[in-house]
Amino acid sequence: MKNPNTKLILLKTLHTIIWLFFNVVLGYMAYAVIVNRIDRFVWIGIGLVILEGVVLLIFNKMCPLTLIARQYSDSTKDNFDIYLPNWLAKYNKLIYTTIFILIVFGVIYRFFSPKG
Repeated sequence: MKNPNTKLILLKTLHTIIWLFFNVVLGYMAYAVIVNRIDRFVWIGIGLVILEGVVLLIFNKMCPLTLIARQYSDSTKDNFDIYLPNWLAKYNKLIYTTIFILIVFGVIYRFFSPKG
């Protein structure tokens, strides 16, 4: 597999699969807050998202897959390394950080609200 284009396609596919995984994690956490079912999977999800945030901080707010994909593309588009619309790739961190913060506030509210 020496073709740079093939490597980029594989990286984009992997990056997109990971992105989809975190959408499922956030979706589950949001559902759990809405139905007031804060279980261990919510806490695992929070841990996974925090771990992802630490990785992004270590790599200067960039996904390590983006840094690897950069070796195979000189594109200036925000979605050169993932199968997303360019606008979503551009604002991905802002959108999902906002969603995560809202979920955490919801978890805190549910955790400390009287059980009824």
